[in-house]
Amino acid sequence: MLTNRINTLSESITIAITALAGELKAQGKDILSFSAGEPDFGTPRVIKDAAIQAINDGFTKYTAVDGIPELKTAIANKLKRDNNLTYAANQIIVSNGAKHSLFNLFSVLIDNGDEVIIPAPYWVTYPELVKYCGGKVVEIETHDVTGFKITPEQLKSAITPNTKMLVLTTPSNPTGSIYSKEELTQLGKVLEGTEIIVASDEMYEKLIYEGVFTSCASISEDMFKRTITINGLSKSVAMTGWRFGYMAAYNTEIIKATKKLQSQSTSNINSITQKAAIVGLDGEADGDIEMMRKEFLARRDEAVKLFNNIEGLSVLKPDGAFYLFVNISKISNDSLGFAKDLLDKKLVAVVPGVGFGSEGYFRFSFAANINSIRTGIKRIEEFVKENY
Repeated sequence: MLTNRINTLSESITIAITALAGELKAQGKDILSFSAGEPDFGTPRVIKDAAIQAINDGFTKYTAVDGIPELKTAIANKLKRDNNLTYAANQIIVSNGAKHSLFNLFSVLIDNGDEVIIPAPYWVTYPELVKYCGGKVVEIETHDVTGFKITPEQLKSAITPNTKMLVLTTPSNPTGSIYSKEELTQLGKVLEGTEIIVASDEMYEKLIYEGVFTSCASISEDMFKRTITINGLSKSVAMTGWRFGYMAAYNTEIIKATKKLQSQSTSNINSITQKAAIVGLDGEADGDIEMMRKEFLARRDEAVKLFNNIEGLSVLKPDGAFYLFVNISKISNDSLGFAKDLLDKKLVAVVPGVGFGSEGYFRFSFAANINSIRTGIKRIEEFVKENY
């Protein structure tokens, strides 16, 4: 009865584990969940006030499919100010979160047989969307010893006549790794002379602890023309439930096609969210962003220290985002079994690395208070000692 297209799709493992942890917690169990990919902070007051004002002003009607003009102006200003990228209004479209932006992008660009290069570990949604659209996923394997980043040589070897797109995420979910300007420049040189599109997911750009963030499209004129920049406010200003994401592209045909698709599916995103997002983009919440970043930094340092003191486990200190990708390969190459047993025996929820395309790891989100982090890692230490 169901289509082959939907039958190829797997449920998001992060959402599934987070939901299971929530169910167990509702049953009264003392669950500590480090599986969710969202900040534990509230949305900044200045953004909530802007939303309340929009409601009181009666801004509750349909809007333009691709976003209200003042919001697209705020996005363009942000990209110019923060990333040195210049886009016009017709090169930007607003969608229901970055996941929706990616779904739209793959839907309008990927045909049956098109190959999409995705470095692993990857965010769980990338390969599923490619498969849903009929494309073929070409994974490039990376490890903690190489900083979870692909090399120009690896990229060159993965390219075939069928390669349509390269997906880059910086900072990375699930590893927190960041590509430097020089590293992106070298990858860009490999792509010169090709028609390969780069989908650059930059959702975590405000959560940087070491180094400097560089937007892929800012590397060169060639990269600017081939790169589609995807971003939003879910992580930087804790607006996960508001569903706001955007896409910017030099090629206006891509934006036109996305707008056409969105007009026949979701139409415009929530009108109230659009008004609130302007405040999140224009700098009024920068103080809140810095507060969250500093707190995440302290949690990162504490969690890395504690994990690296557990015999059999190791973790690379991430440069950004709010995840640790913990290496368990010395004790287990069954990350799903490890995560299930950990939840069952110690009531701690983490996401198995196999869901991110990398066996022998698990993802631990430190978007939780410091006491929960300490208690959770202590339980993990006990679990490892008792079972391995």
